Amino acid sequence: MNIKPMQDRLLVKPVNEEQKTASGIIVPDTATKEKPMRGEVIAAGPGKLTLEGKRLPMDVKVGDQVIYGKYSGTEFKVEKDDLLIIEQSDILAIFEN
Repeated sequence: MNIKPMQDRLLVKPVNEEQKTASGIIVPDTATKEKPMRGEVIAAGPGKLTLEGKRLPMDVKVGDQVIYGKYSGTEFKVEKDDLLIIEQSDILAIFEN
């Protein structure tokens, strides 16, 4: 896949988390109907340009696990992958190891 986000946008692959009940039964994601809010950044733009033409560096990089707003970005499908393009400002948190 060869997609390059522009400006301060990110290409994110949403991660569907399995949910378990207290007794250990796995609930399929089709039963929960909640949109994922966690994903992995698979591509990042170069950063936003200021009015002076200066490039602002990105705080998020490829490979980061992030939490984003529930209804953020634009969803689309490439081959069999569901992807999301969002702006860096839609990122709420980065998971750190």
